Amino acid sequence: MCSSGPFLEQLSHLPTLTTMVFTPTLRRAAAQASTSAFAPKYTIPRRVAGFTIPAAVQAGTLAASFGVFAGTAALFMLGEVPRVRRDILQQIPGLDTYYDRRIAPEDNPF
Repeated sequence: MCSSGPFLEQLSHLPTLTTMVFTPTLRRAAAQASTSAFAPKYTIPRRVAGFTIPAAVQAGTLAASFGVFAGTAALFMLGEVPRVRRDILQQIPGLDTYYDRRIAPEDNPF
């Protein structure tokens, strides 16, 4: 047999869990909680996919600036590829003459 039998018999005079739980009276339910004007105002932050809105804005700004930097660096590294130079870089105003790599007729051996 289980050795906890006498122990449970000793606790039988205590009130059960259902009698310990009470419902608030109408007077207590109608009372307003007093808050100090100096107390902190607690709010639950809104989350989208686990990010708060300020954290999402910060992560989005960082990702966008990294993307712009990486795209610009890749574009200028590929500036010597004729297709990229002709189709992309020469279409930018001001850079069209800089990326013009035509060989003068007098320098052309053919």
